Amino acid sequence: METTGDKTQRQTTFTSDARFYAQPYDICAQGFFFVGKEDYKAKFGQCRNSYGEPVEEFEIQFIDGSDLDYDLFNALDISQATILDFIDKLDEWEEQDKIKLIIAVGEVGYAFDFKTGSPDDYEIDIYADMTLSDLAYMFVDEGLFGDISDNILMYLDYDLIARDLGYDYTEITIAGVTYTFRAA
Repeated sequence: METTGDKTQRQTTFTSDARFYAQPYDICAQGFFFVGKEDYKAKFGQCRNSYGEPVEEFEIQFIDGSDLDYDLFNALDISQATILDFIDKLDEWEEQDKIKLIIAVGEVGYAFDFKTGSPDDYEIDIYADMTLSDLAYMFVDEGLFGDISDNILMYLDYDLIARDLGYDYTEITIAGVTYTFRAA
């Protein structure tokens, strides 16, 4: 993955501040908040409905944590079947990995399997803190359109170049930061 831009990359990891809620599908049961794998397992095992029967099915909701982790949670469509793997990966994945997955799964539509998948499985060019217009200026400056003499540069229509780049590149905002990306 390629990231460019002046934005300082934030490091976000799972902390005790990240909270989830397990909402039972059983209308005779109450859900519970949890902050990690062990907390989830303990409360899941103790959860009973008003008739004393164990509650087995829950909708998992992201309650509190970083904006990036929230976006990742939604992109990966986390459920009861994947919440434990998700919590494990929050510690393992760097910010760039999370952004790549949000784009690959949430925007492009690729599938992801926690057991066999990796953020490195996806070929995506990502430019942080850049709009299509910024990308147009950068590509001209880097010579991607060939050598353009200085007396012609002032006549270039960068808005038109940006519009054309929009056929291959897409802008997205993740956790308050604009990214422009292209998926292979």
